[in-house]
Amino acid sequence: MRNHKSFTIRSYRNSDRDAVRRLCCETGFLGDPIDPVYEDRELFADFLTTYYTDHEPESCFLLEVDGEIRGYLLGSRKPLRNQLYALYQNVWLFFRALARYFRYNRRSRRFIRWTLVHGWREVPAQPRRVPHFHINLLPEARKVSTTRALMSAYLSYLYRSGEKRVYGQIVTFESRRGEKMFERYGFKVLNRAEITKYKAIYPESVYLSTVIKNLETAEPLSAYSRLRE
Repeated sequence: MRNHKSFTIRSYRNSDRDAVRRLCCETGFLGDPIDPVYEDRELFADFLTTYYTDHEPESCFLLEVDGEIRGYLLGSRKPLRNQLYALYQNVWLFFRALARYFRYNRRSRRFIRWTLVHGWREVPAQPRRVPHFHINLLPEARKVSTTRALMSAYLSYLYRSGEKRVYGQIVTFESRRGEKMFERYGFKVLNRAEITKYKAIYPESVYLSTVIKNLETAEPLSAYSRLRE
C-alpha cells in the first residue's frame, strides 16, 4: 500500500494481533501507557481491540515505521454486528473483571467502578448503522502525515465499499486538540462530553468527542493523497 519516506500504511494481518494489543495498552491513558489507570492489560486490550482484529480485520489498517508497527486504525463498516458483539462482550468482560476485582490495586478498582457507574453516562451519543473507527499512534509517530495516511486508507476503503458516512470518537484535552485536526480532514463535531475516569491522576478536563464525515462525494478524499511532513 502507500509508502512515504520511512513509513508504510498497510492492511492488518492475523500475525499483527499481539502488536495491536500491545500498542492499544501503550497508548490507553491519554496517549501514554494505561498501567497507572488500569493494570489488567489483557482485559483492556480485549475490550478495545478484539472485535476488530478477530471479527472484522479487513477494516483495519496499520502504520509501520522502519518496519515496526507504530500506529493503527481499527474500523468497522458492519455496525449491527459490532453492536451485537459488544452486548455479549460487555457481559463476559464484566464477569472476568469481577473475578479479578479484589486482586487489583486501588486505581484499577476505581477504574472498574467508574466504568460501571459513570462510563455509560459520560460517553456521548453516536450514530447507529454508520461505520466507525478508532485510531492510535505511539507518541513518536504522531504526525500530520502519518495520521492523514491512515485516514486516507480507511476512508478510501469505505468509499469503494459504497458507504455514505463515517464517525469516530476521539479523546481531547489541553495538550491534544484532536477536534481541530479532524476538522481539517473534513469531519464535523457532532457532540462532546467530559469524561472523569482520569480525574484522580490527571486533574485537567478531558473530553470525548464524536466526529462525523460525509463520504457521498470523492472530493473530500483527494486531500489525503498529498502527503507532507
